[in-house]
Amino acid sequence: MRRQLALLVAATTSVVLLAFLLPLAVLVSRVASSSAVSEATTRSQAVVSAVASGADARELAAVIRPLERSGLRVAVGAPGAVTLRETTVSRTADGHALLRQPVVTSGGEIVVETLVPHTLLREGVHRAWLVLGLLGVLLVSLSLVVADRLARSITRPITQLAAAAERLAGGDLTSRVEPSGPLEVREVGAAINQLAGRIGELLATERESAADLSHRLRTPITALRLDVDALPAGVDRDRLGGAVNELTRQVDRLIREARRPVREGVEARSDARAVVTERVAFWQPLAEDQGRPVTLHLPPHPCLVRTTPQDLETALDALLGNVIAHTPEGTALTVAVGRDGHDGVLVVVSDDGPGFADEGVVGRGQSRAGSTGLGLDIARRTATASGGDLRISSSPGGGARVSMRLGPPAAARRAPAAGPVQP
Repeated sequence: MRRQLALLVAATTSVVLLAFLLPLAVLVSRVASSSAVSEATTRSQAVVSAVASGADARELAAVIRPLERSGLRVAVGAPGAVTLRETTVSRTADGHALLRQPVVTSGGEIVVETLVPHTLLREGVHRAWLVLGLLGVLLVSLSLVVADRLARSITRPITQLAAAAERLAGGDLTSRVEPSGPLEVREVGAAINQLAGRIGELLATERESAADLSHRLRTPITALRLDVDALPAGVDRDRLGGAVNELTRQVDRLIREARRPVREGVEARSDARAVVTERVAFWQPLAEDQGRPVTLHLPPHPCLVRTTPQDLETALDALLGNVIAHTPEGTALTVAVGRDGHDGVLVVVSDDGPGFADEGVVGRGQSRAGSTGLGLDIARRTATASGGDLRISSSPGGGARVSMRLGPPAAARRAPAAGPVQP
């Protein structure tokens, strides 16, 4: 912005200076030419007087010699008929000035011609132009200095606003800006401070509400655990006990997530390849118990995405849990990770089940087939927050296919291509 303001001031100043300096330069040239002609007229009066008094050739030569040494060229015509009534000044083809003065003598009219060379007509003009040019450069330089000072007083507060906004986007809700600069910029700074404070208040309220709800869940979970412990030893007790343990782990994670003081924002980063590998390994035993073939396609290189490992784990658990819960036992499950061709990462979870009866199941809270409708929305919000999206379709075998496209980290370098994603 400083550069644009400086260029604007320089262009404006240059136009104004040209509007004044060009006519002034022309005027200087005309004044110099008029002065040279006037001086030549004055000095040639000595020759006119000598001719009028009837001086001989030697006397005229003595009078003309000093004029020629000064650069003028003087010629005295022979007596003849009266053809010139007054002094005239004309321009020759070479740009010289020709001064013709009539002198009436007893023998007739004699014309005294004085040639003023072009060099005398332009004497001092270039020096005056140089002074005008230097003056113009000085004025433009001074205007640039003043414009830079003025632009700095405007851009510095804006730069501070941008830095504060970047810190807020990075999750630092304590970031504030000191309002300064023009009135409008100060108002924007005050508004950003108020916005940051309001965001902090809302997030604190949301965290406490989520944490309070999670704590309330502990009581029924404890009662459920006691009921499970009271069951006779066997497969059912072990299965229910594992489910209760997983529920407890998820509630604990929810409490930790709700009380996390800082959100990574645009600085979030995780390796989708590592997270997918870990979550598939977590669900693998349950899939084996249900006789589900699990196929995992991974690229040879890490796939960095703009989301936290915790958020990506939650989204993957929602997608894998949906397959486990809503497809018959023995249904094959495929998870693939690869590049989407635009620096992003594509995570595809597909199965050979009955598929989606309605592809509008991504809407939050919309129940389908006995579900709450929140699982796909969790994955959608994770993908959207990273700069990607979530799409559902049918897999080649007729089952469901959920494609979660995750955006790259804010400052990530482009990783080597990982190849196409397998269905």
